[in-house]
Amino acid sequence: MKNIANLFTLLNLLLGCMAIIFMLQTGESIMNFSGGEWKVFLPERMQWGAICIFLAAIIDFLDGFIARLLKAESEMGKQLDSLSDVVSFGVAPGILMYQLLRIAYAYEPTGIDTPLYLLLPALLLSAAAAWRLARFNIAPTNLKGFVGVPAPAVGLFIASLPLVIWYNYYGLNIWIMNKWVLYSIIALTSFLMVSTLPMLSLKFQNMSLKQNWQKIILLIFSIVGGFVFQWLTIPLIFLLYIVLSLLTENKRA
Repeated sequence: MKNIANLFTLLNLLLGCMAIIFMLQTGESIMNFSGGEWKVFLPERMQWGAICIFLAAIIDFLDGFIARLLKAESEMGKQLDSLSDVVSFGVAPGILMYQLLRIAYAYEPTGIDTPLYLLLPALLLSAAAAWRLARFNIAPTNLKGFVGVPAPAVGLFIASLPLVIWYNYYGLNIWIMNKWVLYSIIALTSFLMVSTLPMLSLKFQNMSLKQNWQKIILLIFSIVGGFVFQWLTIPLIFLLYIVLSLLTENKRA
């Protein structure tokens, strides 16, 4: 019984591995000369890779819940959880951004010959996630919030990008598939993970409206936004989470 939670954690890791496989087997970008300009289509397997990251996030939540339910929390479980998160929310998002950068460069006349060093900054995400998770493992256990943005939150944000691009909400496709926008996302999310900014914990410790109003706002926006904005809700929630944390948690620090 004590290893049930650890088996869920390993499922998180396997889903992260599947996400990487999907994103590495996208094949060549499909281009079609139409209207005087090149159009690059996002391979469908990118979306399946993103879905695997979302599923890994669900499992990541469940393994902690199951460990507490069965009273099977352990040091090994803690270490295994972070090792799995490095894959699912560090390596997989880094590979995803690598592919998005590659496709963004393919829009340019000489994009097919893009040198590798221009794509490697995507892997800063993986390094930042590993740093963040290692620091989390040795952090005091009595902290009420997070120090730096959690890697799973960044992983979900990055995983939402292929889906937002695929459905092209509000014409955002052309903006996201800009190499400078992608570089900015990589730099900002990597900084947020390794920073020491106090961030909001999403766990409800009690039923106090005064102490949980930020979480309630995020929950309501998640439900309403899911119907209104669909997949675009995820990056919007991520931005709202950052804003609420910076406005409220810094006052407590």
